[in-house]
Amino acid sequence: MPTTLRAAAALFCNFWEVPTTPSKLVADPVGDPASAAPTAARLAELDRLITRCTACPRLVSWREEVAEVKRAAFRDEEYWGRPVPGFGPPDAAIGIVGLAPAAHGGNRTGRIFTGDRSGDVLFQALYDVGLASQPEAHHLDDGLELFRTRITAPVHCAPPANKPTPEERDTCRPWLVRELDLLRPTLRAVVVLGAFGWQALLPVLADAVWEVPRPRPKFGHEAHAQLRATDGGAPLHLLGCYHVSQQNTFTGKLTPAMLRGVLERAKELAGVR
Repeated sequence: MPTTLRAAAALFCNFWEVPTTPSKLVADPVGDPASAAPTAARLAELDRLITRCTACPRLVSWREEVAEVKRAAFRDEEYWGRPVPGFGPPDAAIGIVGLAPAAHGGNRTGRIFTGDRSGDVLFQALYDVGLASQPEAHHLDDGLELFRTRITAPVHCAPPANKPTPEERDTCRPWLVRELDLLRPTLRAVVVLGAFGWQALLPVLADAVWEVPRPRPKFGHEAHAQLRATDGGAPLHLLGCYHVSQQNTFTGKLTPAMLRGVLERAKELAGVR
């Protein structure tokens, strides 16, 4: 967004700071992602705005209830209990899109895919292919770094039963639109984990600078679609991968080798060495 437009948005769109639902953990809430997201000039600024979001009453209530009640195994820990932003450097060439933070994973630790078994599988694979500094992720200060890779999600709050509603997905969409806008100079490939993320991402890409073909590409493991850029820049490679959920990894539907194969393909398409 041009500087003049950002200034105008900051001047006339202050209403996005008004919460739509009370929060015990967010002192300076953001109630309207559609107005707030475009004002972020950098990813770090966008991440801070995301952590203040209170736009979806059901998600606010659930994420904070989980943070208060806790799981017995983590009863001595202080839960994050707020929206979980994306994670990774601003020059990422590869994006990884999941579903939403886990109630006792990202909602506890404050970092996506951190502190749960799905994340254990993902970060081990990222480490194996040279995209992460270590194979494990436990908490925000564990020293983990991602190389040319950023992980995000279409929904930033942990949802009940791990199932956000279509309305919650759509309300959260402006955050992802702006994140992809800011990653545009370097982003070349996106790995989507699961059908929910695939369906949620396609309209986001269409709202950005990429042309989604008709009929729309169907999700599948190792699905691949190349999206032409409407701004004359480099195209975007869209790759499908089964989600790293325990349901998939415990049954063998998704194996470590299968996950590494998709990540290696993403590296190749994105030109990451």
